[in-house]
Amino acid sequence: MKTWTTALLGGAVMVALAAPAGAQEIRQDVKELRQDRRDIRNDRRDIREDRKELKDAVKSGDKDEIKDARKDLRADRKDLRADRRDRRQDRRELKRDIKDHKQAQ
Repeated sequence: MKTWTTALLGGAVMVALAAPAGAQEIRQDVKELRQDRRDIRNDRRDIREDRKELKDAVKSGDKDEIKDARKDLRADRKDLRADRRDRRQDRRELKRDIKDHKQAQ
């Protein structure tokens, strides 16, 4: 009887310890997704501004200004792609952590 009770309580403690860790991972993944969404939103805003700058540069006819505006636009598009890649990865991690959390219960 004593062994049975010890095993049962030990199992309950292990489940209790494992659940918060899984929940913590899920919370962290959700925070990362929120930050990724903010980053993407800011990158889109930067691209809009860069397009306006490029349009103004083309109107002015200054070749150096056009070149700089295109370079800025390219860099912001690259940042947007990287942030989207990060968001996809964070989504995968969140789904995996949720799946693992459900299986642990």
